Amino acid sequence: MSEKVSPIKSFFAGGVGGTCLVFVGQPFDILKVRLSTMPLPKPGERPLYSGTLDCVTKTIRNEGVRGLYKGMAAPLAGVAPIFALSFFGFDLGKKLQVSSNTQQLNSGQLFIAGMFSGLLSTTIMAPGERIKCLLQVQTDDKSPKKYKGPVDVAKKLYREGGIRSIYRGTCATLLRDVPASGMYFASYELIKDALTPAGKSKSDLNPLQILFAGGMAGIFNWLVAIPPDVLKSRLQIAPEGKYPRGVRDVMKELLAKEGIFALYRGVTPVMLRAFPANAACFFGYEVAMKFLNIALPGW
Repeated sequence: MSEKVSPIKSFFAGGVGGTCLVFVGQPFDILKVRLSTMPLPKPGERPLYSGTLDCVTKTIRNEGVRGLYKGMAAPLAGVAPIFALSFFGFDLGKKLQVSSNTQQLNSGQLFIAGMFSGLLSTTIMAPGERIKCLLQVQTDDKSPKKYKGPVDVAKKLYREGGIRSIYRGTCATLLRDVPASGMYFASYELIKDALTPAGKSKSDLNPLQILFAGGMAGIFNWLVAIPPDVLKSRLQIAPEGKYPRGVRDVMKELLAKEGIFALYRGVTPVMLRAFPANAACFFGYEVAMKFLNIALPGW
């Protein structure tokens, strides 16, 4: 790492990157949540969705293209602070491990810095994830809808179970985001290192190289994150009291009824989303950082 570490600039640039990610990745996220949380079919019944393509078809047929962007208000409203904190945390994690701005970090140190970012971002990500999941599994069929939108979800969750209900799934979100964020940022930096010619700086990489590094970082992130994400989503949409011991009860029920491969349900839309969404995220981040370095060179 030869570039100057600036957590403050990363905070603002991270918000830009996160906004880019949501716009590109939301349709895939809808499919992932619906596939990973669909009810287990009874004997003789067909599953709600036979696969990713069937989920896309039914969503568009019943809800229109707008159905693929359902629940986007919650992550979009929270995405700037979430990703701002995430990138801020990564740069802060790097800064805490170096004695000078020119010191090179090894892969283990990059992973630790990434894990630190996941710890910070979860503090505001968990409520948004809970609200988003509840909205995304609410389909536009003839049955009455329980929630009218993100604010309505938050109000009803608070009424039903207080602040603990809003933050349900925080531990599961930590289990997902701490190791996955370590993989996310470490893989991005290591791929950029591999793409940088000898004697050149990572800041000299062209847009296609940045997009590739960001997209691959997204792939590596979700390879780690998928199993805990399935558990998190099921916990967050479950009725109050169904899983008194939290994610442990979710895991026990899932393995007993559906087997270990259920932990990877929804993997197709996740991987389809991972590359373009995270390529957009890191590209937006890098563009914003270049602008900030020109506008505020002393920070």
